Amino acid sequence: MSFAFPPARPLGVAVVGTGFGQKVHIPGLQTYPHTQVVAVYHRDPAQAQAIATAHQIPQACSSVEAIVALPQVEAVSLSTPPFLHFEMAKTILNAGKHLLLEKPTCLTADEARVLHDLAQAQGVVAVMDFEYRFVPQWQHLAQLLHQGYVGQPYLICVDWLMSSRLDPQRPWNWYAQRDQGGGALGALASHSFDYLSWLFGPVQRLQAHLSTAIPQRPDPTTGSLKPVTADDTCLLNLELGHDRSQGVPCQMAISSVSRQGRGHWLEVYGDRGTLILGSSNQKDYVHGFQLQGALGGDDLATLPTPPQFAFETTYGDGRLAPFMRVVDHWLRSIAQGRAESPNLRDGVYSQLLMDISQRSHQTGSWVTVPSLEEFLRV
Repeated sequence: MSFAFPPARPLGVAVVGTGFGQKVHIPGLQTYPHTQVVAVYHRDPAQAQAIATAHQIPQACSSVEAIVALPQVEAVSLSTPPFLHFEMAKTILNAGKHLLLEKPTCLTADEARVLHDLAQAQGVVAVMDFEYRFVPQWQHLAQLLHQGYVGQPYLICVDWLMSSRLDPQRPWNWYAQRDQGGGALGALASHSFDYLSWLFGPVQRLQAHLSTAIPQRPDPTTGSLKPVTADDTCLLNLELGHDRSQGVPCQMAISSVSRQGRGHWLEVYGDRGTLILGSSNQKDYVHGFQLQGALGGDDLATLPTPPQFAFETTYGDGRLAPFMRVVDHWLRSIAQGRAESPNLRDGVYSQLLMDISQRSHQTGSWVTVPSLEEFLRV
């Protein structure tokens, strides 16, 4: 199913996942002019109805099967915890519905590849919510890199140092469990893997060390301490780029337990210039980014964001504006019958790099990364 853009009528979308879904997906889809939220899922029927009533959504369902059986549902946004993604996304794609999927894609790259192949076979459009690609300052950075502002990159550094999991009394849940997709690797590095490949090309090889600073958290139902098996800090070394003979070195330090952490920063040092993009905002991971640059021996200076990249509207919750750009990207892809990037291919690649990071940590060694084409052919 495809249509002209803008469509003659709003696309009927169901929301599956009501944590992040209620905070961002539902308000974003209800604000975007070409989508209508026609159904919502929660595993508890009473809770599903309460959410539907609160947001004036016509249908409430307690199973994904019931959601996709509704004829008015043409597409589904899926933002449940990652351990639920694979089976739910399969149900959605098998029903011929278009899919907007939150990161991390699944629990393994093999699962992500199955979803990619299924979307291809069903002829539906599946995209990923890698929203940094849609933030104005990041788009400006991408433009300058494409124009050769830094020349040949010599070194790339990512610092993403947050305090969101610092409180040891924060309850134990799926996020504390590696086998359910929890941890900083999935929550944060999945984004970094996507934007690094977007901006600089594929990863040639990587080395990863994952650690857990807070090894126990209280069970919210019993109060007893339960073990944390997911990482809260990731240290990675990567070699980036298309030239297999000499990859560009990249250092990544990602943590969710950094007291007074500096926030989210990407630094690019090259033979011609330097670009530094960062935000110290710990409350909102979209608001606050500034881009600085320097050519030759000049001092760093703030680079104003060109008007063509600016959000038309900003919101108190900074996540809404880039999410709505993702939705716009989704509908435009549906209109042309082809999932433009960031799509499930990008989701597969991010998940592949997560899997290889786990393997590197377990073996204590560098691991060569196959090309995405090689992996998808297996």
